[in-house]
Amino acid sequence: MTASKAGRGVNSASLRLYNERALLLALRRAGEASKADLARMAQLTNTAVGSIVQTLTEEGLIQPSGRRLEGQRGQPASLIRLQPKGAFGIGVRLDRGSIEAVMVDFAGHILASRAHQLVLPHPDQALELVRHDIEEMRALLGPAEQKRLLGIGVAQPYNLGAWLRELDVQGEAFQTSFRAWDQADFPAMLAAATDLPVFSENDGTAAAVAELFYGRHHAQHFLYVFLGPAIGGGVVLNGDCVRGVSGNAGDIAMMPVPPSTLASAPATNGKRRDILISRASLNALTRHLRHHGVVVNGHADLQRQVELGHPAVEEWIDDCVDALAPALQSALAVLDVPLVIFDADIDGGLVPALIARLQQALNDSAPEARAAATVVRGCFGANAGAVGAASLPMFMNFSPRAELLKGASAIVPEASHAIV
Repeated sequence: MTASKAGRGVNSASLRLYNERALLLALRRAGEASKADLARMAQLTNTAVGSIVQTLTEEGLIQPSGRRLEGQRGQPASLIRLQPKGAFGIGVRLDRGSIEAVMVDFAGHILASRAHQLVLPHPDQALELVRHDIEEMRALLGPAEQKRLLGIGVAQPYNLGAWLRELDVQGEAFQTSFRAWDQADFPAMLAAATDLPVFSENDGTAAAVAELFYGRHHAQHFLYVFLGPAIGGGVVLNGDCVRGVSGNAGDIAMMPVPPSTLASAPATNGKRRDILISRASLNALTRHLRHHGVVVNGHADLQRQVELGHPAVEEWIDDCVDALAPALQSALAVLDVPLVIFDADIDGGLVPALIARLQQALNDSAPEARAAATVVRGCFGANAGAVGAASLPMFMNFSPRAELLKGASAIVPEASHAIV
């Protein structure tokens, strides 16, 4: 039984399929559980759980994990867990300053990873680089495991050729290369080059999928925010990702903010408003450090300056929070979610510092009779985009999304690609 068959595609509207996926989700969050536990968590009858457990065991998606020996009366209960080798997914994250790829198993363990810190090249060059990485990772799987590879997920910002001023992208060659991405259908190119199903999504939404599917917070409603070269995010409501008409829901980078007062900020030509990406992004931090004479050639240099406590870092943090906190307040007022999951491409103390400052700002501005949303750290750090991409094939095949009962055929409509 291959993983694709075990997932049974995305067109089935059967209640049993939904229940199977609900049980897998409950088991993923519990780690291991008895049949009685699963019946309670998935809100299914014991009879239904017994039948589903038998099917999923035969399909190689779950396995016995021993018996519960403590706190039990009578015969110890048999425990079940996910079978890590039940399915595999490969994820590719494309950003303006890097290309990353990971391979994960059904339990969410990262089995292999590749990373290239470079200005994103022309799509044809990127395809060859990614194809080689995927070939190396596929070779790590045995013949039987190869059949359980569900496909490839691609996570990338939409409109890669836009916002080049705000991201301080200079040089005609770089700008021409980025604009070529707005005309390229990279997922289709990758599907043709690998002969595997390819699923693509906005990078912020893909990272939100990783938190939803594999994250330890087990949240069903949250705003996800990721601080990378740019800043992006995703929205999760009722256990599913909200995409919007163009697939850019949660793209807080475009929220209007007052212009920065930092001497390093790009000119706004007299405009009274800028956009958040100009102030809350690692590119903005890089620009400010360079303005102060610091050599920054990549994320390692950035993190080093954070760890050293360079005064320019604190200046940027003040400016970032001054713009980001009101943007979060506005988004939360619209979404009415209790949680913000925040992550970043670097750390060195930067992530906890930003979370503390943002939490304080939300607490101070909470409306009367309403509790402020809680800001927590994401589970995947710099790997969030790539793990999110690798989560897409898993999410498509094994998430108990409500659309399964409504006849929907994919996680997203035509704006994203599911090449089968």
